[in-house]
Amino acid sequence: MTQVIDNRRYDIDWLRTLAFGLLILYHVGMYYVFEWGWHIKSVQQSVWLQDMMILINPWRMSLLFFVSGMALALFLRKGQQQTSAWQVFAMRSKRLLVPLIFSMYVIVPPQLFYELQQQHGLSLGYWSFLQEYWNVDTSLAPFKHSSIGLLTWNHLWFLPYLWCYSLLLLLLKPALEWVLQTKHCQQVSIGWGVTVIGLTTFIMWFLLRESYPTSHDLLNDWYSHAKYFWVLVCGFCLARMPQLWQKIVEQRRWFLCIALLCYGFIILDRHEQLMFIAQYYQSSIWVKSFYGTIFISNHWAWILAVVGYAGHYLNFSNRFIVYANQAILPWYIFHQTLIVVIAMKLLPLHLPAFVEAPLLILLTSLGCLVGYELVRRTSLSRWLFGLKITVAKKHSIAHANQDKVVS
Repeated sequence: MTQVIDNRRYDIDWLRTLAFGLLILYHVGMYYVFEWGWHIKSVQQSVWLQDMMILINPWRMSLLFFVSGMALALFLRKGQQQTSAWQVFAMRSKRLLVPLIFSMYVIVPPQLFYELQQQHGLSLGYWSFLQEYWNVDTSLAPFKHSSIGLLTWNHLWFLPYLWCYSLLLLLLKPALEWVLQTKHCQQVSIGWGVTVIGLTTFIMWFLLRESYPTSHDLLNDWYSHAKYFWVLVCGFCLARMPQLWQKIVEQRRWFLCIALLCYGFIILDRHEQLMFIAQYYQSSIWVKSFYGTIFISNHWAWILAVVGYAGHYLNFSNRFIVYANQAILPWYIFHQTLIVVIAMKLLPLHLPAFVEAPLLILLTSLGCLVGYELVRRTSLSRWLFGLKITVAKKHSIAHANQDKVVS
């Protein structure tokens, strides 16, 4: 059963942890998957891996934004008497922007170093490369330049996006809460709720997707901004609508069935088994709309199914989730750089993929574990990685606010 809104929701903690855990598997997959561009690529690439990765690719990051909206709503409801919205934003700014800036200078550079080395023949040593990377006016690799030279956030794009969306959400909070307190909103049926969510997403997809393909460029990524901010708002609203949340938990099997059917359609289409309809995608607005409906249904059905199953099975605490709640941001910061570095070190060994891939996952996980254990030991490192500077007592940690840095 779903607990009442003021009780701590451990299923959100589990969802956040599992969603970030998927990133390790997904980014290891990016190293091996055939044709899909990434920072480095294995010589052992797999075509069938594309189908596996498409299972989670359309919704994995949306789930994080959705859970972040839910966590923010619950935290604001829980602490509304003690903490203002702007104090929450100041706290979130410190916990998102400090690790972002630090990581762009220190953690992310090896990714670009090995990318340029493997794919563009870079011959500089790492220290020489770093001096160019830190120099905004560098002439090295101009094809990788932005307005700040080679400096990049790579996989950490989630942090600045979440920071911007948090500001917008807090600005809209009074209006949202007024709407959420209305009788019609609190008693909305699951059919109407899902229709509004899906139709709004479809309009964004239809109007913006082709003109603004995903780029992770904060100033020009308008389809991603529309989609992810809407997902964040939906998560925020759902956390304030306990009856609808409970209905989603109860209907989780239906959402899973819809998700599997949509996924099956997408895979058949990718393998050119639906050419009788696919050939009209560009010429017929009805066919394009049909495809858009499938894509949007796939996106939301997976999110709601996962949220539903988590609400039913994972609304409990244990030592693992208490630990993971603290560790998840440092793990997120470390994981992709570790994957790139370890993969490049394993490459000369010419291990078969069925040996190399599990070893890469294991070593990356161990590296994240060791990294977090080192980070949490000092106040400075905790601050740089977005953790609370003072180490709380066990009881306090177990019941710490749900708005962890990556929420």
